[in-house]
Amino acid sequence: MPPVKSWTDQRIENLLANLLRAGVLLSALVVLAGGGIYLFRHGQAPVEFRVFRGEPADLRSLHGIIRSASQLHARGIIQLGLLLLIATPVARVALSIFGFAKERDGTYVVFTLIVFSVLLYSLLGTT
Repeated sequence: MPPVKSWTDQRIENLLANLLRAGVLLSALVVLAGGGIYLFRHGQAPVEFRVFRGEPADLRSLHGIIRSASQLHARGIIQLGLLLLIATPVARVALSIFGFAKERDGTYVVFTLIVFSVLLYSLLGTT
């Protein structure tokens, strides 16, 4: 039987570092793919700098972004990549809670839960 790995500070730090690397790399690849599709489809369109056009309403919700990205719309794919980038540090905090709980470090679990709650409130809370 292989030895069971214990949850040491070094192992948690390595997991967190790998999570951050993977999240940033994945989000960059998704944004790059969306940008490539956008340039392929709209690269020759004239640019009008005098008028600002924000994102359409359907790209301002999670459901709309996922629907747009699943239909291979370039702007939806780019927005999905940005959401993945935002989700990366949130996932890091969630993994930290799990790691501190495995180490039985109650103080850090409580503080990290507070940070996680503030993050979720700032992302999901209504104004």
